[in-house]
Amino acid sequence: VKCKSLNLKFKSPVNQQLMSSNRTVYFLHFTHHQIRKMILPIFAYGQPVLKQVGKEIDSEYPDLESLIKNMWETMYNANGVGLAAPQIGLPIRLFVIDTTQIKEDLLKGEEGFIKVFINAQILEESGKSWSYEEGCLSIPDIRGDVARQERIVIRYQDENFKEFTETYDGINARVIQHEYDHIDGKLFTEKLKPLKKSLIQNKLRNISDGKIKADYKIKFVKK
Repeated sequence: VKCKSLNLKFKSPVNQQLMSSNRTVYFLHFTHHQIRKMILPIFAYGQPVLKQVGKEIDSEYPDLESLIKNMWETMYNANGVGLAAPQIGLPIRLFVIDTTQIKEDLLKGEEGFIKVFINAQILEESGKSWSYEEGCLSIPDIRGDVARQERIVIRYQDENFKEFTETYDGINARVIQHEYDHIDGKLFTEKLKPLKKSLIQNKLRNISDGKIKADYKIKFVKK
């Protein structure tokens, strides 16, 4: 997830954020040089994997702990708030989210969270449909208003495969819905209004053709 209106950018230095996070165990074992090696390229619009429905995984999935570490570091390096496995080329039901970075954008009463979501299933969406401007690390420099329902109930497993069923509202729900779309093979651009869709076609074509630049590692479709 990367949204202009939400200002979904990592505003603190990586080490400062990690020191304040209960996920520090994922990162503090590594030197700066080693951490840099874990940053993965983000797959850009046009990559077939972004349109695949992710498959469920179990605790035997190869190198899962390392994969999750790499996803966190890749997300923070790209100033993201969420990252799904298809965005790094893996069609599996896994995404990570850190909304503690956008506390000023959360609705009154909301608290940010840092979580790993495995095999997630949204059980219910309810409440008013509301629009907010979204963006995506896989679709650089394109943003648009997306309408989503304000509340979700989601069942998922954490990195230890402990199962949870939880309710989220507002911005937290929106970020989850955005990442959840990725593991269902959907992109936020598909939810834009027809006029906006037509206006961004050239930009999408340039991304697919590898004619744009991003301030993080990105993997374009090979022509």
